[in-house]
Amino acid sequence: MTKPKLKSQVNNKKEFIIGSVIATCIAITPYLFTLWESVPSQKTWDTFFGTYASNYYEDVQILSWTLLGKIIPLLLLFIWIFTCRHWWYHIILVPIAMYIFQIIEVLNDDLRFAEENQIIYLLPVMAIMIPSIYLIRARIFNKINEANKSLEELEEEFKLSPKNFWGKVKEYF
Repeated sequence: MTKPKLKSQVNNKKEFIIGSVIATCIAITPYLFTLWESVPSQKTWDTFFGTYASNYYEDVQILSWTLLGKIIPLLLLFIWIFTCRHWWYHIILVPIAMYIFQIIEVLNDDLRFAEENQIIYLLPVMAIMIPSIYLIRARIFNKINEANKSLEELEEEFKLSPKNFWGKVKEYF
């Protein structure tokens, strides 16, 4: 006879698998960055997806090196924001937005300089996130002054913990 699995055992196994996948993704990022070396050093690249011509960089390998230099930190920031349990984790959206704009600018062949005027696009994100984080911080310290709770207990009180990945995504949008 088999014993029915307890919910905690199933959740622990699921968390272990998810944690292992996340740790593996983080561990292989140096190898992912070296993928640019497998791209040919020429102006056009014929693949089974189609032909790509690098007009701005004039070398597909340089374009791939530049893109991977932006995509790898963006991947790590996404992992960080979806696994962070601190009250301030929403502020990680600012560097995420910055890297997304940088990737868009790198792909835009008409730009003269790759990282020009992106602060203008980041201002709305920062205008929402920075005051929000400050208000949460002020609420935490007001509660500390009024109650005898530790900072860790207050972080737990303000922490939003959705049940799954899509719940975490819905929390942001």
